[in-house]
Amino acid sequence: MADLAGLSFEQARDELVRVVAELEQGAPTLEQSLTLWERGEALAARCEEWLLGAKRRLDAARSAVEGDAR
Repeated sequence: MADLAGLSFEQARDELVRVVAELEQGAPTLEQSLTLWERGEALAARCEEWLLGAKRRLDAARSAVEGDAR
């Protein structure tokens, strides 16, 4: 499994989709299910980090544009 910090939003999202599909199909053991669940939680958090970062950048850009308009 790839290091989360190095994953782009798209990579994390795509892996999260794969993990969810595997969980829906049912893993052979409880331990494997727990491992998948934990990975999915970590991937979801990574995606949220990317989205919050994008929101901060958009907010900063909007503030800069509004500041220039004054």
